[in-house]
Amino acid sequence: MFGSRVQDEVEMQRRPNNRIFPDERQNQSKPLYQAARTDRFGANRLDVKNPEKLKVLNEGNKPWHQRILDPGSNIVLRWNRVYLMACLFALFIDPFFYYLPLVRKYDNGSSCVAKDQGLSIGITIVRSLADLFYMLNIAIKFHTAYVDPKSRVLGKGELVMDIKKIRRRYIRTDFFVDVLAAVPLPQVTVWLIMPAIKRSDGNVRNTTFALIIVIQYVIRMYLIVPLSNQIIKAVGVVAKSAWGGAAYNLLLYMLASHITGAIYYLLSVERQITCWDQQCLMESKNNTPCSLRFISCENIDSNGYHEWQKNTGIFNNCDANNNISFNYGMFLNALSKGAVSSPLAEKYFFCLWWGLLQLSSSGNPLVTSAFIVENTFAIAIGAISLILFAQLIGNMQTYLQSVSKRLEEWRLRQRDMDEWMRHHQLPAHLQERVRRFVQVKWLSTRGVEEESILQALPADIRRDVQRHLCLDLVRRVPFFSEMDDQLLDAICERLVSFLCPENTYISREGDPVNEMLFIIRGKLESSTTNGGRSNFFNSIILRPGDFAGEELLTWALLPKTNVHFPLSTRTVRSLTEVEAFALRAEDLKFVANQFRRLHSKKLQHTFRFYSHHWRTWAACFIQAAWRQHQRRKLAESLSRWESYSWWSEDHPVANKPRQEGTSSGGRTIAEGAIAHMHKLASASRRFRAENTAIRRLQKPDEPDFSADHFD
Repeated sequence: MFGSRVQDEVEMQRRPNNRIFPDERQNQSKPLYQAARTDRFGANRLDVKNPEKLKVLNEGNKPWHQRILDPGSNIVLRWNRVYLMACLFALFIDPFFYYLPLVRKYDNGSSCVAKDQGLSIGITIVRSLADLFYMLNIAIKFHTAYVDPKSRVLGKGELVMDIKKIRRRYIRTDFFVDVLAAVPLPQVTVWLIMPAIKRSDGNVRNTTFALIIVIQYVIRMYLIVPLSNQIIKAVGVVAKSAWGGAAYNLLLYMLASHITGAIYYLLSVERQITCWDQQCLMESKNNTPCSLRFISCENIDSNGYHEWQKNTGIFNNCDANNNISFNYGMFLNALSKGAVSSPLAEKYFFCLWWGLLQLSSSGNPLVTSAFIVENTFAIAIGAISLILFAQLIGNMQTYLQSVSKRLEEWRLRQRDMDEWMRHHQLPAHLQERVRRFVQVKWLSTRGVEEESILQALPADIRRDVQRHLCLDLVRRVPFFSEMDDQLLDAICERLVSFLCPENTYISREGDPVNEMLFIIRGKLESSTTNGGRSNFFNSIILRPGDFAGEELLTWALLPKTNVHFPLSTRTVRSLTEVEAFALRAEDLKFVANQFRRLHSKKLQHTFRFYSHHWRTWAACFIQAAWRQHQRRKLAESLSRWESYSWWSEDHPVANKPRQEGTSSGGRTIAEGAIAHMHKLASASRRFRAENTAIRRLQKPDEPDFSADHFD
């Protein structure tokens, strides 16, 4: 094994482009020191608990920074899920930068625009932590193999393992997009670019800040699409459960509402500043000194501010609660309710509610002004909301329907079955039995076809799954507890589940037997009349651990099995709901022919002990032996009375009347002996008749547990 492994290593080094075929990916990742073992079916396997964890193409003992990752491994898949969560978290964090500008109002009626310093520090730290995931993703992509497009003609294709080719391809494709997504543009803008802008117009700075964040936000949103497709290609779905998928789509919709509300807040602040600018410009035309630099809260302590604040009227003329000439449009609601000057929690939830309302209603309640940016924002809300709402409803409906799909299918099947039974005019009690069986099957399987699922699995996985499901239950059966693991595995692989409602006849006496039942839960009644004999009835209760249909075992162990199945000697009826495992005739015959260990004296004794046929026969045999013993005693007693009667005839003294004091109707000793002999004769005839009837109960067929006839 070690020699062949070394040859494989040499072969991989000689192969051009250092490529690896799909069927060699797992073997390439396994270290040389793993020892081979032989499993219970004689197949050589590597002693690896989880081979998926070893899909790291380490190529020997290279350092970690030179190792190549398989894109289909669990490591890469887990990282993609973590990276997707990090991307969603980053998309949630970025809109908070739009909440940095705020309007401060003072008691004297003046206002100014400031930056929320505490929020800027906190959001910068959190955003920097999220950027680390983008940088780590770039490093991982430099060490992740890719499938050569030219090799995808058949199968998955070949993995390219050359690190130079991997890096060259990544730089040509996605590297620059990932770099733009990882660069901390909002932090640089807040702490470097914004303070460097010396213009007093706050709208210029806010517009520059918003454009920079939007550009990177769009890039990060774009990265989610290929990342989700990569996860879907690997495992089929993004979320493993239906409720998880519904929550994921709802999260995306709430994320869109979150960014919409943040943009609405920033535009509300800009409209407030625009009103101040227009009013200041009008005052300047009226020869009233007005300086826009006083709008910033950084200049409220400068010279001339208090005099300007007393003389200016821009704050009263731009108050949204007053009857003013300036049209705020859709932003009137936020400005009149003081959302731009409220604490962070209040203005955030107000804007989130506003964004969710507009996306859900496609912007219907919006009343806009003639401002171009405002109308552009309203058009974008109307168009995007239609797409997002349709996608949310469609995906939510798909996921939620998948939760109740089985239940709806069962209801439709039950309705069709009721219509069919009414159409064929089945009696009421028979309809109830059918409905009961369907209900029992639904409660046990929930509409899942277990056999179809198992048959779709590879043989090795199917064998392990069957062993996990059936082995412990099979070992509860005393007949199986005496078998070794290899034989039990073969039996577990061929067992199928069996469900039976209450008061159902599983087999009747005289019907062919095509399967053995091993009871797991419930009770069965097994009765026999010994072929329809009069005055004969035997009934027993089968409980968990017992088995029925043992005639099939006798049939399967015969050296030359007849084509026809054996006939049942008992009637089996369920007393309660029964769950069992069924072993079909052809499967039992296969196990009996393939595994000689089934033919052993130990199994023979176990079979006799737990066989109800043998128990019935043993009870009747004991009765016959006891009655035979009683008959011998009767014959001996009869012989003694006959000899006494002969003696009484030869001696007349025995025939004399009894002494005085006896009744006149008294009998002689001879007469009493003769009467007793008649009673003994009639009892003897009755015992003989019963003994003859008992002998009619034939001894059960003995399964041939010897393996000689197979040699």
